[in-house]
Amino acid sequence: MDKQKRLGEEKVSSLLVTFSVPAIIGMLVNAFYNIVDRMFIGHIPEIGKLAITGVGITMPIMTIMMGFGMLVGIGTAAVISIKLGQGKKDEAEEILGNAFTLLIIFSVIITILGLLFVDNILVAFGASSDTIVYAKEFITIIFIGTIVNMVSFGLNHSIRSEGNPGVAMATMLIGAILNVILEPIFIFVLGLGVRGGAIATVISQMVATVWILRYFTKGDSFLKLKVSNMKLKKEYVKSIFAIGISPFAIQVAASAVQVVSNNSLRIYGGDLAIGAMTVISSVAMIFLMPIFGLNQGSQPIIGYNYGAMKYDRVKDTVKYGVIAATTVVVIGFIVIHLFPQAIIKMFNSDEQLIEIGVKGLKIFLFMMPVIGFQIISANFFQSIGKAKISIFLSLLRQVIILIPMLIILPKFLGLTGVWLSGPIADFTSSVITGVFLFREFNKLTNLQNQKESKSELAI
Repeated sequence: MDKQKRLGEEKVSSLLVTFSVPAIIGMLVNAFYNIVDRMFIGHIPEIGKLAITGVGITMPIMTIMMGFGMLVGIGTAAVISIKLGQGKKDEAEEILGNAFTLLIIFSVIITILGLLFVDNILVAFGASSDTIVYAKEFITIIFIGTIVNMVSFGLNHSIRSEGNPGVAMATMLIGAILNVILEPIFIFVLGLGVRGGAIATVISQMVATVWILRYFTKGDSFLKLKVSNMKLKKEYVKSIFAIGISPFAIQVAASAVQVVSNNSLRIYGGDLAIGAMTVISSVAMIFLMPIFGLNQGSQPIIGYNYGAMKYDRVKDTVKYGVIAATTVVVIGFIVIHLFPQAIIKMFNSDEQLIEIGVKGLKIFLFMMPVIGFQIISANFFQSIGKAKISIFLSLLRQVIILIPMLIILPKFLGLTGVWLSGPIADFTSSVITGVFLFREFNKLTNLQNQKESKSELAI
């Protein structure tokens, strides 16, 4: 059975597993870069609790960098897929070359601006006099290595778009495994501390970049990266940006949330509260990444069957996705509430940070069981072409509700108000998302009934 027939005829649950598992592995591997950094840096003798806070302050910067990678990478992958579907290989290769040039340009700009204004950026993002030294040590090296970060992340999407998800996954695995090996060597054995964590990350990304460039120049890739295609063309750049702007905007918005959060945490809880939130974000990432992988796996299934007017299969895909996502976050909720201290100790052993972190972990992620439903449902609207609703629902939880809560609640409840912002945003956004989903499912049911009525009349 060919791919198209599979999407419309094979059992939905089997399809979801087949399409989602590689994506889930890829998302988890991608998350590993940041989590490993924080785990090792948090255990540096004497300075670990402040060092992990310093790294936490750099998170908005890393998020923005990833946003630019998505702007080019996701946009390029989508346009390449369209061109290949039209049989226009030469144009697809031109777009690949343009993407490489765009990634280099953005990398150079980010590196220059980052190094010139690093102190101002870190203070604005929540650094104190005690933590700025560690934040600066870490992010300065990351800025220097921006080019390998952007190229490896950005071009990896294009490997998928030409039909090699296994190679794309292998690329991320190579970088992540190497990072795990190098982190303790550079941090502890060579005694480089926070700088060692950043150096290990950049080296790992450099190896991944070399792997990708070799694949697109001398490897088995269908498309080749050629110097002759690297001159920017306005129509290609516009096409790339038109598709990539949505995930880019979401990343920038997420960065803004992190900045507001860091400043509220510093004011109402001090440096260690930022360190605690760094740990909480890392724990949440572990359980949310599989859900993002489920989204990637369900998108082609939902999109194909929606276009084929097989609305029951569309609803089944969403239902199975919600069940799988909810299972993951419920397991996460149980683990968090059974072993909160052990989880925090994985990142740092300071008693004060553990005390703050345990309370924050339990409260901030209290509504975790509903997050899976909200994320899968927002993705459903993207998959059926209702991008505006999808973007609204995606920003609802992490921006539209959360930012006001982070500003207002701490004024009355202090640090507890910061922690309560999370579950309030999660619950409220899930209820609103449920209303949108209920209405859309009713429309799909009516469309399915109309389709069946027409079939009966035709008989």
